[in-house]
Amino acid sequence: MNEITDYLKEDVGFGDITSDILLNDEVGNAKIIANEDGVLAGLEEAIEIFERLGVNTFPMARDGDRVTKGEDVLVLEGSLKKILLGERLALNFLMKMSGIATATNDILKECRKFNPHIKIAATRKTTPGFRKYEKKAVIIGGGDPHRYRLDDAILIKDNHLRIVGSITEAVSKAKSVSFTKKIEVEVETIEQAVEAAKAGADIIMLDNMPPEQVEVAFLAVKRLNDRILVEVSGGLTPATAPKYARHADILSLGWITHSAKAIHFSLEITSVRAPETP
Repeated sequence: MNEITDYLKEDVGFGDITSDILLNDEVGNAKIIANEDGVLAGLEEAIEIFERLGVNTFPMARDGDRVTKGEDVLVLEGSLKKILLGERLALNFLMKMSGIATATNDILKECRKFNPHIKIAATRKTTPGFRKYEKKAVIIGGGDPHRYRLDDAILIKDNHLRIVGSITEAVSKAKSVSFTKKIEVEVETIEQAVEAAKAGADIIMLDNMPPEQVEVAFLAVKRLNDRILVEVSGGLTPATAPKYARHADILSLGWITHSAKAIHFSLEITSVRAPETP
């Protein structure tokens, strides 16, 4: 499956009827401009879109760069019909991915004021069909993608525990089957965190706990085994994440993929020429 091809088909349909009516075979140049400050992401995808359409691309920045309002990030040359054909899809990639990368980086920098070793991770709260790009944007912003799919790691959640009966039994079952996958357990109380640590979990996720309870659970787990990673999750936002940073190894935020604000980019035609005659 090539997502770029599928996304172009979805957007184009049977053709760009507006350009087909108004334009002939003009060629020229265009540029994509950042209309806000942020961390650039999605430029590789924008380049792929235009190159698939036969447009020449000249990047003026790289994914991961901090760009400022008014900065050119990509210059284009070729068929103006083709440039307009790819415009919206390329801008959508840039806007969505740059928004995620910027939010991730901003949260990471703020949280590292309190804990220089903290990791900011995504979750699986992503857009169906677009997950790999959202996760890539998190990485570009300095974050960790966490699980891409259900087969990446063993994550024992509250509903699993309601069925199995106990944390100890659930971890024991997981260990008896898999030795290559990390075992993570989601807990909601200090007592559950301690039980998970004693049962041999590799990662303990403290879910929806207030900061003072997270501190107690974090210290209790580390006293039992300081190699166990402690992840804090559950409704974290840019405003609340720093409050948890001191007593966590990882903060995971669905917010960075489902609620991060898009960064605005625009495409501007800068020159128009008649096609060269053979």
